[in-house]
Amino acid sequence: MSHLENLIAEYYDWKGYLIKRNIKVGRLSRGGWEMELDVIAFDPHTGHLIHIEPSVDAHSWATREERFTKKFNAARKYIFSKVFTWLDSSMEVEQVAVLISHPKGRDELAGGKIISIDELMAEIRQKVIGCGIVAKNAIPEQYPLLRTLQLSHNGYYKTL
Repeated sequence: MSHLENLIAEYYDWKGYLIKRNIKVGRLSRGGWEMELDVIAFDPHTGHLIHIEPSVDAHSWATREERFTKKFNAARKYIFSKVFTWLDSSMEVEQVAVLISHPKGRDELAGGKIISIDELMAEIRQKVIGCGIVAKNAIPEQYPLLRTLQLSHNGYYKTL
């Protein structure tokens, strides 16, 4: 699992979502798997279900479209039968591609929303800064990446 996948999983878990990550789905008869789903998160309080696929590839948009179509289709096919089996299969699945860039005028890829790593980091940074200094409101130690961000942005005893 990549550092980015770990951060995304920590962030959604911290927000109260149930997380499944790096789930292999679609066992093939000749061995192996049809696809691996990076991060799937479900908020049991709001019913929000999101599938997040981060990538730092340098592929063409045509290649990305092909790759993400396979990933997003596999997720829609298997989320309800193999991952969160208790959920209603008619539930909407938000799908997000986290990419190195988010070109102006290109907001979707393979039917999923595009956000850049920088946009995601800005969202996470804003939430972490909102926690204040570590001494008064530490992010739980089970989220080491988020706590490190809190230390770097907020400081332990005083805002940096």
